[in-house]
Order: sequence, then C-alpha cells, then structure tokens
Amino acid sequence: MSTPAPAPLHWKLVIDAADPHAQADFWAAALHYTAEDNSALVARLLSLGALPGEATVEYHGRPAFRDLIAVRHPDDPYDPETGTGLGRRLLFQRVPEPKTGKNRLHLDLHPGPERRDDEVARLRALGARVLREVREPGGQWVLMADPEDNEFCVQ
Repeated sequence: MSTPAPAPLHWKLVIDAADPHAQADFWAAALHYTAEDNSALVARLLSLGALPGEATVEYHGRPAFRDLIAVRHPDDPYDPETGTGLGRRLLFQRVPEPKTGKNRLHLDLHPGPERRDDEVARLRALGARVLREVREPGGQWVLMADPEDNEFCVQ
C-alpha cells in the first residue's frame, strides 16, 4: 500500500516595504490582483482589545492593519471571515529600513512579446520605471523597478 502524497504547502511571497498600502495598490493594479479586505478581522480584534487602534489605518474606506496588507489573485479562494487569501498572494510588510541592494528574488511578468511594450507603458503610468531593456540570444525583456525600487522583469 502506498502512502498518499503530502498536500502542497500554502505560501505567500512577503515583500518588505516603507509604505505597504501604496505597494499593495501598485501591485494589485500591475497584476490585476485584488487587495485583501481584512476589515472584519481588524474590527473583531479591535473589539476584543487584541489590537490597539494605533496598529490600524483606514485603507480604501475600511479598517486595515497599519503594517501589512496583501494582494491576491481574484479567482483564488479566500477566508471570508478574515479576508485572507488561500492562493497566489503577495504580502507587503512595513519595515523601518530602506531598500539598500539588489533583490535576491523578483517577479517576472509574462504578457508576451506582442504585448510587452503596452504593458511596460501601463506599468510606467502606475509608477514603475524602466531600468534597462535586455536583448540576448535567450530572449528579450524589460527590467523595471516598482515605486520602492524593487526590480521585476516584463518578458
């Protein structure tokens, strides 16, 4: 008798940020994702005295955690009681120190060569900037930086 394969692990990519809510807005727009609505959880924690008021902010007209916010794929499941996504997610957490070096991990966006230029223009309008265009025998892409200078590629 064979043992069943273990269930895949749930994960999220956590990104340090000076302004997590601005980063969430940028990446939600960049990826066509949805910012998570944790307002029911925040309200519940406030009412129980488990979360101080200064640990919250108003985000798009609803209470949110001051130091973290996530964005998720709009088609992925989420917990309706907490608003927490259960699929593809990026979580932005406030850190006091600025970014100081090159990312060790980055996102690659794949609109395809026929849509790359339009996508780069759209991302620039959202606040990203082009760092350089790469043309190599193995492919072409545009290296960009988000509003907090985190690098990502558009292929």
